[in-house]
Amino acid sequence: MQYDELLKTGRIRKEKISRAEVRRAIERAERDLRTARKIMPEDWDWGFAVAYNAVLQASRALMFAQGYRPAAAEGHKNTFAFVRIALGKEFEDLIGYFDRMRNKRNQAIYDVAGLITETEARSLFKEAVGFVKLVRGRLPPAG
Repeated sequence: MQYDELLKTGRIRKEKISRAEVRRAIERAERDLRTARKIMPEDWDWGFAVAYNAVLQASRALMFAQGYRPAAAEGHKNTFAFVRIALGKEFEDLIGYFDRMRNKRNQAIYDVAGLITETEARSLFKEAVGFVKLVRGRLPPAG
């Protein structure tokens, strides 16, 4: 794993991060999945946004566990750049998908209400569930 370019360009920074902060991030991801499941039938846009946030929080947990934090500017984008490196080629398509959904989420939340279809929301939710489980399995044991 080579994070040198992200560090050099200031997109991420090395930092001592507590196990408690790692745990809180993955727990937020799991909470967001439960919330997304509940609200999706009522509001596809918002369910999509909450499922996306589960992916983001799991990604942050992975970063934190390795001692990194995203820069404040473009934090979501930098987080996915980090995770793309951390998980490697095997997960490149999945991280690319999440990055595209980042853009779609921004449109749905800030620009165009009703943009997200049921199919898109359910697809993101399904991928988010698998991703949160994947990251949970890569985190150090709580303790």
